[in-house]
Parts: sequence; structure tokens; C-alpha cells
Amino acid sequence: MPLPTIQILSSDWPDYALLDTGRRRKLERFGKQTIIRSEPKAWWEPMLPETEWNCAQAVHVDDDRWNLTPGAVREWTMRWRELTLQTKLTDSSKHLGVFPEQSPHWEFIYAQGKKFGVREKAEERPRLLNLFGYTGVATLAAAAAGYAVTHVDASKPSVNWARHNQKLSGLDSAPIRWILDDAVKFVRREVRRGVRYDAIVLDPPSFGRGPDGEVWKVEFGLTELLELCRESLSDRPLFILMTMYNLEASSIMLGTLLEQMMRGRPGKVSIGELALAAETPGNRLLPLSLWARWEG
Repeated sequence: MPLPTIQILSSDWPDYALLDTGRRRKLERFGKQTIIRSEPKAWWEPMLPETEWNCAQAVHVDDDRWNLTPGAVREWTMRWRELTLQTKLTDSSKHLGVFPEQSPHWEFIYAQGKKFGVREKAEERPRLLNLFGYTGVATLAAAAAGYAVTHVDASKPSVNWARHNQKLSGLDSAPIRWILDDAVKFVRREVRRGVRYDAIVLDPPSFGRGPDGEVWKVEFGLTELLELCRESLSDRPLFILMTMYNLEASSIMLGTLLEQMMRGRPGKVSIGELALAAETPGNRLLPLSLWARWEG
């Protein structure tokens, strides 16, 4: 059997740029604002001089707060295709509401949906389930492309943020179900109800808690979740797309899990990494996430 090819996917999103990396930090441009955040995978030395880094308008420090220069803003919007996305600096996290390395997946979801055309009636559209959907960029990319989407996340602030992005993007009438729930419990209920999906996107965290305090550990919960996802698929599924940030995982492992999940169904599995290319000589790559995809 031929060995799998590990593909590297990198973002080509005009509204974002990775300017430099090094000393476990990254210098980035989100829209028009430049920021510095910690990055445990950037072990090397930066390529730009420190004077360039000193021009950042916001720096996340001590893992719990932001230092802002005069004139820096805490909230602004970014554009991806026809979507408008709220980006903001919160006191509780270094994350801004978008993960730019995920944009190749948004493009894939969007392109797959456009193949079918936007059907007027929601029940005629392909059905996509987005588990651990966070602030909803993949959900909105799918809705804009013509899917009827079910978005599931256990964090109420994240779901509210995603719904705000829906409004900003002019997709108020798009067929999106926003579900605040534990992913495993929700899919189990969908299986019992006989609800079926044509595509599933999931980005499971290493550790998390559901809205009622349910504990999620990926090493113990993922295989059960994938079996439930298999049961919730339609007769002719389009794709399964999984990403993971767990440092102990590998794309080969994710590919094997999808092969096991889709056993007996004709299709192909692809695997790889999501990386960002810095705008410095040589376009040095910063690896950030693992992915695996099954296509029917």
C-alpha cells in the first residue's frame, strides 16, 4: 500500500499576513492592525529586526492581558469573500475570533458548496454539521455557499459571536441552526432522531467543558464521536473534514481515524498540516494544525 502524502496547506487571505516569527512569538497583521502573540512552535530566531516588532499596535503578554499603543483599537472587522467577521482583543484570551490558518478549509467548504448551487428551499440544500464551531467562520462560509448548516459549540460567548458575524455578513435569512450543547450529546440525539448530514466539519479541542460542566478529553472522546458521526451521515455523504491542534497527535493518526470511521464506504482520505508562510525571505513556514479529510 502506498504511503500517504502529507500535504501542507497555507493561507492566502489578503486581509491577514504573518509578518515574522521567532523566539516563541509571532508578528501578525489582522486587517490594518499589527499584533504580537506568543507562539510555542516558533523556536527559531526572528528574521526582521526588533524595530519592526516594536511597531506592533497590540501585544499579548503574561498570558492574560493586552498592551495597546495609543490609537490601537480593541474591535474591528475583517473580510473573507462576502463575509464580514468581527475581530477583537478580549481580556480572557490571546485569540481574536478567527484562525487564519483555517482559511484553506473555508475555501474547500465554499468550493464544494458552490458545485450544487444555492437552492431556494432549505430542505433541498446539502446539510452540513459543524462541531466545535467557535465563532462560526466555517459555518458562514458554508451558508454563503449554499449549505443548510447546523453549528454546535458548548460556549455561549462563542455562539453569540458567531451569530453577530452572521448579522454583519448579511446572512440573517441563511438556514443556520445555532446549537449551544455538548457535541457528543448533540450528535447522539441526532442519531436517535434520524437526522442525517451530507458533510461534517469538526475541530475538537484537546480539553473542554460542555455547557453543563461535561468534561471533554480528545484522547478518550474522539473515537466515540466519530462513530456517532458515521451514524449521522446521509446515504451519499460529500466529505468529512477534521482539524486538531493537539501536540501529541499527527496527521497520519487523524487519517487512520477517518479511514476507520468510513470503512466500507467508497472514498479517499487526504492528510496534512495547516501552516502560515511569513512574509520574510524564504517564506518561513509556521506549522499550526493537523488535518484529515475524507471525500466521497
